[in-house]
Amino acid sequence: MEPNVRFWITERQSFIQRVLQWTELLDPTNLVVSIGKVEKSRQLLLTNEDASIHDLEDQRIREAWKRSLSTVHPDNSKLIPVPFRPAALLPFTAPMVFLSLLSVKSLKSMILPQLSLSAYSTVFNTINGNASYNRGPYESLLLGAGVIASTTFFGLFPRLLLMRYPVKNFLLRETFPIIVFAHVSGMNVAASRSFEPMRGIEVMDREGNVIGYSRKAGTKAIRDTATSRIVLFGTSALIPEIFSFYFKRTQLFTRYPHSLWTLKLSCTILVMGLMVPVSFSMFPQIQRIESSKLEMEIQSATEETELFYNRGV
Repeated sequence: MEPNVRFWITERQSFIQRVLQWTELLDPTNLVVSIGKVEKSRQLLLTNEDASIHDLEDQRIREAWKRSLSTVHPDNSKLIPVPFRPAALLPFTAPMVFLSLLSVKSLKSMILPQLSLSAYSTVFNTINGNASYNRGPYESLLLGAGVIASTTFFGLFPRLLLMRYPVKNFLLRETFPIIVFAHVSGMNVAASRSFEPMRGIEVMDREGNVIGYSRKAGTKAIRDTATSRIVLFGTSALIPEIFSFYFKRTQLFTRYPHSLWTLKLSCTILVMGLMVPVSFSMFPQIQRIESSKLEMEIQSATEETELFYNRGV
């Protein structure tokens, strides 16, 4: 069985335990670990099938799990490209989130950050989604281009609307773009991974044996991941706006108005740094699902009452 799948199936973790686990996996050093070290870690886990992350006495096994879970895709056992590993999400997207929500009047200043965020999110969601179904490179490219274009437009829409029709109500003017921004991030997940509910994803038993392909499991995987992404980007956009609102009423802002940018950027990075492990932990990486909730052909193919599938990140 793929070691990463074995880990997530056997380690029944609570929400708090998953948060602590992801805090380790999001360590920036996981972005620079060499391929050789990853291969050695994987070999250690493959030759020690009973290895557990809780083997505190064996530091080698703990480090091997950390490298494997943070760099290798559980579906195809391939290395995840460095810029799109889970640990890369914060450093890449935090500046984009900050720039995407700045109040600017230039259309060019709005398009570039939103386009960059949409492009990065689309590739990140595609690579870290479920990879157990067949998809061609050309259809993936066409789908990705469509997702980038559509999410960029919907991300810009509230700003363009407010430029065309100014709103005096402060609450509506500030919260409307954030609400749309958060839901566009969820829409990006659903659109970039739209093949999963169409073609179905692998569902397996506790031993890792593939039972079949389920469209219902694919739908649930996307719904849960999109929900976690809405929480991540919605919170990361809302809290800096709240801090900025109160900061503008202080004497420090009157004396140093340009410090607002520094505060907002720092707050965005801080909130995202806290929210990334929380959002990744909202649902297990390998989720359980009752076989009775799946297609009839899958129910008839197994006697197991509980099956598993990779939700993706």
